[in-house]
Amino acid sequence: MFTRTRHLRHCNERGVCSVGEWPAHVRGMFLVAGLVIGMAGCTITPPPRASVPTPAAAINSATLDQYRDAVARRILERNPSYVLRGTPQAMLRSLVVVSFTVDSNGRVLESSVYRTNGDDEAESTALASLRRAAPLPQPPGKLLNGRGQLELFEDWLFNDNGKFQLREFASPQAQTID
Repeated sequence: MFTRTRHLRHCNERGVCSVGEWPAHVRGMFLVAGLVIGMAGCTITPPPRASVPTPAAAINSATLDQYRDAVARRILERNPSYVLRGTPQAMLRSLVVVSFTVDSNGRVLESSVYRTNGDDEAESTALASLRRAAPLPQPPGKLLNGRGQLELFEDWLFNDNGKFQLREFASPQAQTID
């Protein structure tokens, strides 16, 4: 059987003709088309992202929040007759901020009134309720300073009746003065 092969004839701007060659712009189109077809079945996967470790400060912050919750719960559990249930009054009688240092066993090494409005009875109640709660839960080791201690602050919010809530678990205050 006899077959004929057709050859493409192309002439350039000078009139020079060649048989069997594609012009450069056509070859470029075929090259681009080939690349597009070749890549159509491919997926481009970005390089894996390096996992970003959680900074120690963030871990310690979350751990500190958990420990503060545990300390506040202990204070409330050990002082039920002094704890205010429900909504604190709109104008609190007193706010007492106590600073205290805990050792690795949860013992309160020192405590003092850090901030107050001068209400001696509320200050005494805040300090006494902290002493009654001792020993506090043991703090996580990663929160301790070089001396094996942790310094904390807690706010006691007092109503006129002498009962308190701790800021850690305080309910929203009343909106009107009765």
